[in-house]
Amino acid sequence: MKGTDMEKDCSEQPIFSTRAHVFQIDPVTKKNWIPASKHAATVSYFFDATRNVYRIISVGGTKAIINSTITPNMTFTKTSQKFGQWADSRANTVYGLGFASEQNLSQFAEKFQEVRDAARLARERSQDKTELTNPALNITAQQVVPSPIISINGPGDDKLFRSQSAEMELSTERERVKKMLSEGSVCEVQWEAEFFSLQDNNNKLVAALREANANVEKWKKQLAGYQEEAEGLRQRVAELESQSTTVSSTDQENDLSERLQDLEILLKSKEEEILHLKGQRPELTELESERDDLLQKLQELEDRNQELEKELQKAKQSLKETHLERDKIREEINRAGDELDIKICQLNELRLGLSQLLESN
Repeated sequence: MKGTDMEKDCSEQPIFSTRAHVFQIDPVTKKNWIPASKHAATVSYFFDATRNVYRIISVGGTKAIINSTITPNMTFTKTSQKFGQWADSRANTVYGLGFASEQNLSQFAEKFQEVRDAARLARERSQDKTELTNPALNITAQQVVPSPIISINGPGDDKLFRSQSAEMELSTERERVKKMLSEGSVCEVQWEAEFFSLQDNNNKLVAALREANANVEKWKKQLAGYQEEAEGLRQRVAELESQSTTVSSTDQENDLSERLQDLEILLKSKEEEILHLKGQRPELTELESERDDLLQKLQELEDRNQELEKELQKAKQSLKETHLERDKIREEINRAGDELDIKICQLNELRLGLSQLLESN
C-alpha cells in the first residue's frame, strides 16, 4: 500500500489491527522478556495526520503498553514461527509480540514493511518541502563543504539537523539496538526451547495416559480374578470350619463317651462281683486273698481310669488346639480378605484418578 493511499484511508481509525501477547525486554539484563499484559491485547497501526507519522499502539487496561513511532530505519525481525520483535531507540526498549498463528505474524510483518516504506516517503516529502521553503538550502553543491546532514523530525517540529558527530552517535545507537536485538533473539531461542520441552513432556504424559487407559481392561480382569479368588477362599474357610467341627468335635466326643460308658459298665460289673463274693461268705483267708486281689484289680482299674482321664485331657487339649488352629486359619483368611479388599479399593481409586485425569485433559 502507498503512503498517500494509507493517509487517505486512515484518519482516526486504525490502519490494521491484530491480537498478540505483548512483551518488553528487561531493561536491567537486556536478555529476558517481561510480559506487558496478562492476556493477548489488541495491537494496531495508526497514522497521526497532524505530525505525519505512523505509530504502533496497544492499550492494556488504562495504560498504553505500546506507543512506538515507526521510523524508516526500524526493522521487524521474525525470531520464530509465531514471535517477532523490533527495537525502538526513542523508547529505549525492544518490543516483542507472540501471535496465535504464523499467518498473523506474517500479516503484521507485511504491514510493518508497508508502514515503514510509507514513513520513508513521508520523510522524503517533508525534506523536499523544507528545501523548497528555505532559501539557505538552495546552495550549489560546489559551494558547500561535503558533510552528511540528516533531518530527524517531521514537518510539524522545528527543523533540526545532525552534524557529523551526531551521525557517529546515531551509529553507536544503532550498534546498541543491534545488540539488544541479538540478546532478545537469544532469549527467544531459550523461550522456544522451554516451550518445546514442555510440549514434549505433555506428549509423554498423553502417551502414559493412553497406555493407562489401555490397561484399564486388564486391571478389571485382574480385579474379577481377585474377587473369584476371594470367593474361593471364603468357601474353603466354610469347608474347613465344617470339617473341623464335624471331625474334631463329633468323632472325638463320641469316642470318649463310648470309653466312659465302657468304664462305667466295667466298674458296675466289678461292684456286682464284689457283692456276689460277699454274699457267698467264703472262708476268711480266701476272702482276704480275694479281697487283696480285688483291691489290686481296683487299683489297676483306678490307674486305668486315671490313664483314661489323662487321655481324655489330652483329647480335650487336642480339641482345643484344633479349635485354636481353626481360629488361626480363619484369622489368616480374614487378613487375606482384608488385604484383597485394600487392593481392590486401591485399584478403584487408581481407576477414578485416571478417569478424572483423562477428563481434565
